[in-house]
Amino acid sequence: MNAAVLPTADRVASLPGPCPVISTQRLVLRPHRLSDADAIAETLADFKVSRMLARVPQPYDRQEALDWLVVQSSGLLPGWTLAITTGDDVHLGVVDLEPRNGQWHLGYWLNRFYWDRGFMTEAVAAVLERFFRRMPQAEIHSGAFADNLASLNVQRKLGFRITGAADVFSLGRNRMAPHIETALQSQDFRVPARK
Repeated sequence: MNAAVLPTADRVASLPGPCPVISTQRLVLRPHRLSDADAIAETLADFKVSRMLARVPQPYDRQEALDWLVVQSSGLLPGWTLAITTGDDVHLGVVDLEPRNGQWHLGYWLNRFYWDRGFMTEAVAAVLERFFRRMPQAEIHSGAFADNLASLNVQRKLGFRITGAADVFSLGRNRMAPHIETALQSQDFRVPARK
């Protein structure tokens, strides 16, 4: 394991352990499988999804999904990358908690045919709740491009606070774009009631 990617000891006392399986009222979040490649490639080839992500190139194809999945399913990475699925195990998206630059970073995406149903708030809340049980002193960093109001709204509902703004390069857009930076401590985390 590359020590350079791990959080510093003063920021994170330990690692959260292996990637869990988490069930919510409507979803099952589980570790990825190589068989998820087609669903991932289909979702990330959609520019409406990939344009909101900094590290996803366009075009995006099945081989890129497989390359990513080999690393994610290796068990060697210190964070959690969970597939968002429904009861029939259809891959809808991802919630990811990874150490980056000495801090825990949250990222997520969802197939656009499942937007506006509250799935992302439900999924991220469940992952954060489990993570904070294991890592109560952790601070989670995240953010979203300024034009991604849905993602910023998910973070607001869960208790994230805005910490700054910067221009970030988006591979999908192939340009710099305004990005809102956010952070969450366990004492500020809240799970919104489902309507």
